[in-house]
Amino acid sequence: MAESLDLILLLQQAAHAFDKELAAALAKVGISVRHYCVLSKALPGDRTQIRLAELSALDKTTMVVTLDELEKAGLAERRPSPTDRRARIVAVTKAGKRVVAEGERVVAAVYDEILSTLPQRQREAFVNALVTLVNGRLAVPAEPERAVRRPLRAS
Repeated sequence: MAESLDLILLLQQAAHAFDKELAAALAKVGISVRHYCVLSKALPGDRTQIRLAELSALDKTTMVVTLDELEKAGLAERRPSPTDRRARIVAVTKAGKRVVAEGERVVAAVYDEILSTLPQRQREAFVNALVTLVNGRLAVPAEPERAVRRPLRAS
């Protein structure tokens, strides 16, 4: 590999551009990427707010705000858990299910459009490599022993 390869920059640039393109496409359906993510993961109907936050890689505060927005829009509702009185199950409404179905078509089209710029063989290798990394070595992010509170400055 070339010494000048800046893998983190390439991954961040790809993720940023992909996120912006997906956000623009989903905006036409009337939802954000975060809304789509939470709604699609809530479809099974038996997931708590905490589990959805984990599956969506959202902190608890962001999940509460997101669910407030989805409830206000009539796309989801929180219901008491039948097994834990402290927990809330997130249910997707009929309107939410329609939005998810539309969103799935939009997301699939964006995926196809972006990945179509690669030859089929490279596309499969790229996706397989990402899945391997995310499910393997990068499944659990390493935590620094001590967080750096302020960036170091040159003297």
